[in-house]
Amino acid sequence: MASTSPLQALGECLSLSKQIEYLSTAYAAMVEKIGDRQAQEHLAKSIFTIIIGSNDIFDYVKSNGEATPQQFVGSLTSTLQGQLKRIYNIGARKFSFIGTGPVGCCPALRSQSKTGECKEVANLVSHLYNQEIIFLLQEMKSQFSDMNYSFFNTYIALLEIIQMPFNHGFTEVKAACCGIGDLNAKVACTPISRYCSNRTNHIFWDYYHPTEATARILTSVIFDGSVPHVYPINMRQLGAH
Repeated sequence: MASTSPLQALGECLSLSKQIEYLSTAYAAMVEKIGDRQAQEHLAKSIFTIIIGSNDIFDYVKSNGEATPQQFVGSLTSTLQGQLKRIYNIGARKFSFIGTGPVGCCPALRSQSKTGECKEVANLVSHLYNQEIIFLLQEMKSQFSDMNYSFFNTYIALLEIIQMPFNHGFTEVKAACCGIGDLNAKVACTPISRYCSNRTNHIFWDYYHPTEATARILTSVIFDGSVPHVYPINMRQLGAH
């Protein structure tokens, strides 16, 4: 699901609150068509995947706001808590939450450093955010015993790839495969951009997003991984519950 707030600099998207409104409308239509019991059973068996937070962190780092990382993360998770409970109240019982990665290591933020190092404040915010999400999901599980969830710590999983790229078949850690400028990160991937000759050895495709090769590794962990990457169960196990 998209960011909690539209970001003009990164492209406007549907807020999570708006998406929940659409879910509620879709559920009402399902009830009208197949009845309340069957609609509830369908939602209870479905997996609701939440991928949210990265755009908010990018915006926070760019804006150099007055809020501390802890205050900013607290604001995000406070809003998210209410939104997840709304989804539960509509009928969701299985949640797959994909945490934020070490966003400070993406080419866009590395390019801001003369040495191409990761932006520490962005990584700190991402780490704090993931920890708060874990607490939030644990709290929801204690409150709603029929809820099950799988949390994927993208931060840990992707940072392992970045720190030990050769173990995963990568040779380029910092630069994007597609883009323009330093680290191919000054301009987004466009038809006039420079493309790398081998996209399978790059961790990042453009200045924000990982390559397909990276995504394939992460997806495998989401479905079949274990603690500390996936907690308390993986998505395959979540589907079987």
